[in-house]
Amino acid sequence: MKSGRLFILALVLPCLFCHAQGKESAGKSAKAMPPSSATPAVGSYVIGKSDVLSVTVWKQPDLSGNPLVRPDGMVSMPLLGDVQAAGSTPLQLADRIETKLKKYMQDPEVSVVVTQINSKVIYLLGEVGKKGPVQMTAGMTLLEAIASAGGLTDFANSKKMYILRNEDGKHQKISVQYKKALKGDPASNLVLQPGDTIVVP
Repeated sequence: MKSGRLFILALVLPCLFCHAQGKESAGKSAKAMPPSSATPAVGSYVIGKSDVLSVTVWKQPDLSGNPLVRPDGMVSMPLLGDVQAAGSTPLQLADRIETKLKKYMQDPEVSVVVTQINSKVIYLLGEVGKKGPVQMTAGMTLLEAIASAGGLTDFANSKKMYILRNEDGKHQKISVQYKKALKGDPASNLVLQPGDTIVVP
């Protein structure tokens, strides 16, 4: 009897061991996989003017801070002075700061996080459902912006709508053909730029 039991244990134990190993390796592989949806969004964001950043230099609190991206696209950093930030992703900016810091310290480690996104907004004023800033989406058009603000009110004068735009230091007033845009005219459904203000009298 004892030999029979020992024979059965000899068969069962390796199976249990293999099963446990399989579960452990599956768990490790699951933990190793990064969240696919979060990584591209963080890596692809391009810093713009008026964004607020959190710059952390490891073990160097005096060099860390929360700089605002100025209208010229620069941020002011202790020790380094002005650093170009607009037009870069957070990872690219972190690499740029690390490169500059290597003149003053060995193997600096820098992380950059965008804490406030202020550069990718447009504004709506006047007779719309919801006045104020609207977060832009890629390729946002006039009609999409108005829809995101709850549409026009009953008192809106759509014939006198216009867009205020500041481009390269020049102020523009762009007339809007709202009814043509509604009818599907692509030339009238203008693609917006960050900082545009839609005025609805």
